[in-house]
Amino acid sequence: MEELELWGNIKKGDVKALQKLHETYFFQMCLFARKTVHDNQAIENIVSDCFIKLWENRKNIEIKTSLKSYLYQVLRNQIIDHYRGKQEKLQLMEELPHIANETDFDVQERYAKLYKAVSKLPEQRKIILELAVFDSLTYQQIADKLNISKNTVKTQIARAYRFLKESLEPRDFYFFCLLQKK
Repeated sequence: MEELELWGNIKKGDVKALQKLHETYFFQMCLFARKTVHDNQAIENIVSDCFIKLWENRKNIEIKTSLKSYLYQVLRNQIIDHYRGKQEKLQLMEELPHIANETDFDVQERYAKLYKAVSKLPEQRKIILELAVFDSLTYQQIADKLNISKNTVKTQIARAYRFLKESLEPRDFYFFCLLQKK
């Protein structure tokens, strides 16, 4: 369903359209908020409030270009409101990312998809993958750190890659491969 069609359905009071919008953007918006808000509960509340405000004010909101851009503008304002009256406000204004372009949203979307897929891995496999990919440890270093054999590390990495390759779209799997530190 196209964004503007989805927005039209939300304006008409379609709760399922709002749920689809929430499923599509919730994790991405949480990742964006995490850049300046460092409390997970606050992040979830801030992002949830964006969808609540959108729903409550849907009849008065006119979106003619990008629903995604509008959501991120609402999120930015919610983050500012979160810090309103606090000492950190001035510093926050300097740190708060400006509303990004569509390319930045695509990157956030890919991170969100990757995060979702990795979180579905069994715990040990996830730890091994994170140590290999994000911490750039060798198989032997991982084996030593976790007190397991090097072959176990190889097997778990292979299974993790297979799962991610099957779970992610090709461009998102390629993005994952690009993230790896050399």
